[in-house]
Amino acid sequence: MHLLFPGRHHLLTDFQFKYLNQLIQTELLNVSDVEGNSLQQSKVESVIFAVTSANHSNTRRNPLPFYLRALAIEDFARDLNVPVYIFGIDDVGKLEDFASYTIKKIKHESDGLLNLNATNCAVICSTPVMQMYQQHGFRILPAELNVQSNSFDAEQPWDLVEHIAKTPEWSADGFTLNKVHTSSYKIWKRYQLGSKVQLLFNDHIIGEDGDLTATRDYNSYVRQMDEIAEMKYHDTSEYIRQGRIGDIGCAVGSWIKLASKDERFRESDFFGIEVSRHLFDICQQRKHNGEFANPYVFFAQKNAVTGLVFEENSMNCIFTSSLTHEIESYGGRQDLLNFISNRFSELAPSGVWVNRDVVGPENGDKIVYLKLNKQDGVNENSDGDFATRNELTVYLDGLSTYGRFLRFAVDFRKKEGYKLEYKEEIINDESYIKLSLSDACEFMSRKDYTDNWESEMHETFTFWSFEDWKSHLEEVGFTVMPTSSAYTNDWIVQNRLIGKCELFEMGGDTLKPMNYPVTNMLMIAEKKI
Repeated sequence: MHLLFPGRHHLLTDFQFKYLNQLIQTELLNVSDVEGNSLQQSKVESVIFAVTSANHSNTRRNPLPFYLRALAIEDFARDLNVPVYIFGIDDVGKLEDFASYTIKKIKHESDGLLNLNATNCAVICSTPVMQMYQQHGFRILPAELNVQSNSFDAEQPWDLVEHIAKTPEWSADGFTLNKVHTSSYKIWKRYQLGSKVQLLFNDHIIGEDGDLTATRDYNSYVRQMDEIAEMKYHDTSEYIRQGRIGDIGCAVGSWIKLASKDERFRESDFFGIEVSRHLFDICQQRKHNGEFANPYVFFAQKNAVTGLVFEENSMNCIFTSSLTHEIESYGGRQDLLNFISNRFSELAPSGVWVNRDVVGPENGDKIVYLKLNKQDGVNENSDGDFATRNELTVYLDGLSTYGRFLRFAVDFRKKEGYKLEYKEEIINDESYIKLSLSDACEFMSRKDYTDNWESEMHETFTFWSFEDWKSHLEEVGFTVMPTSSAYTNDWIVQNRLIGKCELFEMGGDTLKPMNYPVTNMLMIAEKKI
């Protein structure tokens, strides 16, 4: 009889070892499944660890990479005295019959050696995952689960992971030492995994699966990143310093791909930092595909807000694009200030941080009048929910610019508690929206992102003006280079604003046209000390 032990296996326990060892030594004698039926006495031929989410790591839900989990299992298995197999089972998204996928994956990876079924295999499981295997007729051995009392006779592994996450001195903690198997303890201590897990669990910006937002359409996002890569590189390449070059928030590695082709940087090392698991996976795949001209390209999945991602005083250049506004949006002001301070610490003397992002107008509180096109779609608004992202996109695309503003006013940072204040006024028989310049800019900058609307509604672009940015950078110790500037993106004006939105300010008793405000900035900050 084979024993299949599925799970993420980030940590192994003393209970698990004793449980498995007893099953093996007694040859399943007097062992009952979760339904109370006794198994026939049978020699245990092997124990098979199916390590799920093997392709995920560095997230709250999956902190350890597969190879570290496998190392601990290999050490754990030495005293079990039966063959032990370890198979990585990738996370493949929502799959109702994940049990069937796991069984097929093991058969494929073992070249048919392990063809598991209900007659030759029992499954060890104490979580609701057991139900998937029961549907295929597998007998379930409950491990920590006490079926009679519907409680647990011992801590489950994830209970101990969570305990370590809130125990700073975990490696000397008596409870941990008493519960964690030595195989996991050694791996966790050697690779300093306790501090890593504590960092991940204390991260309030990133979700448990390692993403800023659960509402982003990554297909459209990746496409957009590739489409604007040439423009980003053209705007920033002259300010890049040779040596150790880091791209924080590197998305799918498009900027690094272009920079690695530049002859000026053929002796440089490139480091891409990406917090999103989806995008990090794409970076790794591109590297495997040989898409980077410079072989010294390295990617890491890290959060640059919660701490340093490079050694202090080690980087000659750090590049960020369209990132800092996300930190403010999904984290908060203190997170952004921490991010700025971290980058200063990482740069070597004379190193530069090149930050390309959106920016707010200088007089954001100023009251302005926004005239919106009512002829380019339907002039109505629904604040109702839509079943799918596509349905919402179709609805938004059918609205006029005016109608889309009405929807924007409802959705914009609603979950963050923000309320967009505005009034509609008729002046000389024309309709205007009276609001702050900052809110007008938020709408004008976001109104065309209909394919990613839900995600964009969480984000703020205008929280700081260019002068605000200079002030905060200089406060940390940066010197803002004179080549830095805030500017109005002409493409946005020509393609998204003219004919759609007009800005006015009140001069006496009459409205006077305003120029479109700045939309973007390029900030070059040098660490001169």
